Amino acid sequence: MKTLAIRLEDEQHARLSILAKLAGTSVTDTIRDAIEAHLATLSANPEISAKAAALTEEIEREAAEQRSAIAALFPDTKPATPRGRSTKS
Repeated sequence: MKTLAIRLEDEQHARLSILAKLAGTSVTDTIRDAIEAHLATLSANPEISAKAAALTEEIEREAAEQRSAIAALFPDTKPATPRGRSTKS
């Protein structure tokens, strides 16, 4: 678990505290729930999904370039199998 410090305006903190108290939950749990809801909204957004696909392609392209550079520098080095992929057919 990670710790995160955020700064809130006094009014925003007051509203958060009151709403958490009225809901019978902690401020921390209210924040966690709000973040989880926002993350779900973002991950369902087709525009964000398209950006994720493009970023994945960029990461794969950069990794391939780095593997090629390592292979050129160290030709006797066996390339590692990417995580989650099997070398068996």
